[in-house]
Amino acid sequence: MSSDAPGNVLFVVMDTVRADHLTPYGYDRPTTPGLADFAAEATVFEEAVAPAPWTLPVHASLFTGLYPSQHGADQENPYLEGATTLAETLSAAGYDTACYSSNAWITPYTHLTDGFDHQDNFFEVMPGDLLSGPLARAWKTMNDNERLRAIADKLVSLGNVAHEYFAGGEGADSKTPAVIDRTKAFVEDAENWFAFINLMDAHLPYHPPEEFAAEFAPGVDSTAVCQNSKEYNSGARDIDEEEWDAIRNLYDAEIAHIDAQLTRLFDWLKAEDEWENTTVIVAADHGELHGEHDLYGHEFCLYDPLVNVPLMVKHPALDAGRRTDTVELVDLYHTVLDALNVEGGDPAKPGETAVSRDPTRSLLSADYRAFDAAPDPDAGQAAAPAGDYGFVEYSRPVVELKQLEEKASAAGIDLPEDSRFYSRMRAARRPDAKYVRIDRIDDEAYRLDRDPGEATDLAGGDDDAIHDVERVLADFETRVGGAWTGATDADVTDDAVADMDDEAQERLRDLGYLE
Repeated sequence: MSSDAPGNVLFVVMDTVRADHLTPYGYDRPTTPGLADFAAEATVFEEAVAPAPWTLPVHASLFTGLYPSQHGADQENPYLEGATTLAETLSAAGYDTACYSSNAWITPYTHLTDGFDHQDNFFEVMPGDLLSGPLARAWKTMNDNERLRAIADKLVSLGNVAHEYFAGGEGADSKTPAVIDRTKAFVEDAENWFAFINLMDAHLPYHPPEEFAAEFAPGVDSTAVCQNSKEYNSGARDIDEEEWDAIRNLYDAEIAHIDAQLTRLFDWLKAEDEWENTTVIVAADHGELHGEHDLYGHEFCLYDPLVNVPLMVKHPALDAGRRTDTVELVDLYHTVLDALNVEGGDPAKPGETAVSRDPTRSLLSADYRAFDAAPDPDAGQAAAPAGDYGFVEYSRPVVELKQLEEKASAAGIDLPEDSRFYSRMRAARRPDAKYVRIDRIDDEAYRLDRDPGEATDLAGGDDDAIHDVERVLADFETRVGGAWTGATDADVTDDAVADMDDEAQERLRDLGYLE
């Protein structure tokens, strides 16, 4: 980057926000007038692909430049281990770094916040470095040792009780203004900086602030509609179209609150003369289903409302406008390094994987997606040298699966083991077609150009585009470690739930991760 390029980066993740509910993506409700203004000076990417359909693996990919099967962070192993993070690299390069979030997965416990100089997260009430470094390793040891697990559980319970007492508020939206305020305070005191924020308003449960509920969901009682995706997905509860409308209206109200808070931050950056010196990235980590394909939430599938996510980037190297070429969220790791002119690739600890900046994965580079020129191609680059594919990986969400089983059991419903609920999945996607490999049920494939709602499954047919995408997916699978097939019952565990005490589970319920 040139010497007059912005010296700061603001990276915003709107958790669980689907693109088609945003004004810049053509939504017919004015949910995001602030983002519409932002989009007028940014590049709006219409074909951005998330590497997974839920928070933990997506953020691990954003922070490492690795695909989920490479970094290994999922609910069966909820730690980012053996990889140097973006924040560690930027902090070592002299940048002030901060992470502010109300997301329970983005914590020192999972190691996603390793390297941030300043952070505020699920363990908000504890000192920022309490669960980092040696103490984080000790914490993991406790959780991995059956005899010590009870002690760790008690610490989690006490920490969460204290967090609730001091943080206050009932929903994620109540914490969003504090996230914005904390970000402003950080920027005021920082020199060259990288700030990452995750805003959780649009994640279940939906209890939007009254001002936004009155505009987008008038008359809707948020406590009366179904806020439990597992009840619906298990078959224990029906939702009629009137109730779906109410749920979507609450969702829109939550998104509108995000927009208002982001507008407040953007306006402040402009008033403080920080705007022109700041690269701004606004994305979602994944979307949400509201009844499409008879599913609710963001588990058990790889449909486009989950993995074709919104992405808008403001930087002098990018023209304002819209782009329809494939972009992967994994590319944002390299984009941030490029924006701040940091090479990366130096392990923070001996033996760790540290991904170097790759111009073919930076949105700011003239060589973007020219993967045939990649200096050290990864599995995605090698499988799709033309750069026109995105890849998605999904390992079972064991916490949600356990809750699904409990809801089904209480309703006298048997969930078949050969179903999507127990399946691992991988997908290759390009703008016109997608192929999804599923290990317990039949694969799925769709012509997205003709069937954007993914209503007609073309797997096993004679469509040439589908054959091309399946072939590229098979190549990716071979390079990244083989297809996730032949999984046994033993592969599905509920240890992540069983090893929590009741108080810890209750805190995760408050944040919407358990129902």
